[in-house]
Amino acid sequence: MTAMNQVLVVEDEVVIRTALKRLLERHEYKVSEAGSVKESLDNFDMDDFDVIISDLRLPGAPGTDLIKATTTPVLIMTSYSSIRSAIDSMKLGAVDYIAKPFEHKELIESVAKVIREHAKAPRQERIGSEEFEPPVHGMIGSCSQMMELFRRIRKVAQTNSTVLINGESGTGKELVARAIHNLSNRSTQEMISVNCAAIPENLIESELFGHEKGAFTGATATRTGLVEAANGSTLFLDEIGELPLEAQARLLRVLQENEIRKVGSVQSKKVDVRLVVATHRDLKQLVVDGHFREDLYYRINVMTLLIPPLRERGDDILELAEAILQRTCKRLKTKMLSLSDGAKRAIAKYPWPGNVRELENAIERAVVLAEEMVIGEELLAIGDEEKRISGQEAELQNQQATAEPIEELSLEDYFQRFVLEHQDIMNETQLAKKLGISRKCLWERRQRFGIPRKKKQEA
Repeated sequence: MTAMNQVLVVEDEVVIRTALKRLLERHEYKVSEAGSVKESLDNFDMDDFDVIISDLRLPGAPGTDLIKATTTPVLIMTSYSSIRSAIDSMKLGAVDYIAKPFEHKELIESVAKVIREHAKAPRQERIGSEEFEPPVHGMIGSCSQMMELFRRIRKVAQTNSTVLINGESGTGKELVARAIHNLSNRSTQEMISVNCAAIPENLIESELFGHEKGAFTGATATRTGLVEAANGSTLFLDEIGELPLEAQARLLRVLQENEIRKVGSVQSKKVDVRLVVATHRDLKQLVVDGHFREDLYYRINVMTLLIPPLRERGDDILELAEAILQRTCKRLKTKMLSLSDGAKRAIAKYPWPGNVRELENAIERAVVLAEEMVIGEELLAIGDEEKRISGQEAELQNQQATAEPIEELSLEDYFQRFVLEHQDIMNETQLAKKLGISRKCLWERRQRFGIPRKKKQEA
């Protein structure tokens, strides 16, 4: 330890507070103390400390209120050592928790770890230093939301808890899942990644859980499922909200009993799988609508990570654009290009409904088309599709105004009507074939137009 680290202990029980102060001082910490959140805020500058140790239950405001009042890491103590109170504290931003009564060695090790991982330096200096390395490979960001996301990734990666990643399409949910896996004790094994929306409904149970020979027409050999393939590793289920109810029931068994049963088999097999799931949908609403099992929802909603959309990330957008531009030029083996001021303004102003994926596509297109060293706004073609659709709709309206009165029906209307009228009698593959598009394209359009997939009800 270098200079004496400053610790604030917030505890209303005088005996416990005094004992903590003596313990910390014996380990060369400089300790201040308070009996409540109000007393802490009235008497101290929270940012002066290297770590704050606070009881969860205090007179007046709870200890977690200190989290919002400072950038200093807050370690929560609680005599209510249930996983629920610990999770709630961490969701609010606590760096760690410790249950009372605790061992002296355990507390000292926790304090040392928090200080080591949150070394006191100005935030911008930490971000700009060579030592700062986001835990998500390929994900750049220094806004407060992303810094919080990175911190939580490091935290949850050290556990075996199920993680729910929530974020819009294109925000990098699989990158976050892979970071959790790579930072975990399962990193030596390959992570198994599955997009639940990309597998036909009639095959998804077989794909996930395997099947025995002869279990159904076409099952000519026994097959190992992806859950079993992830034994000893991490299973990432992207777009879990698209999982049919029958498959949800089987997945629940994996979480409850740590075992799987192949389709067509009467025997179960034990598996050790860490589950990470992701969705852009409101699972709680899907539960209300009867499309997602409530018991499974509470099983997977242990630790939740929220990835902010690109439009809410402030200066990160231009930082990302510059990094993506450099990476794209290297990959395409072109000269290093730069963005014009107009292009930068357009990038900063555009809402990016497709998030980082859309930004990557726009920049790659601009690099391919660029004939000069500076990329102008016009090469980005931001919003061109929306302009084209608007132009088509305007043209259609003009045609309809001069033609005989007919029912107004745009391509979007036609898609929505066709899907809603036929999804009860057609599966996703049949719908896609009739519409002349791929199954993946059908799924993407469902997301774009807000048409949930029809779920089979349990018998």
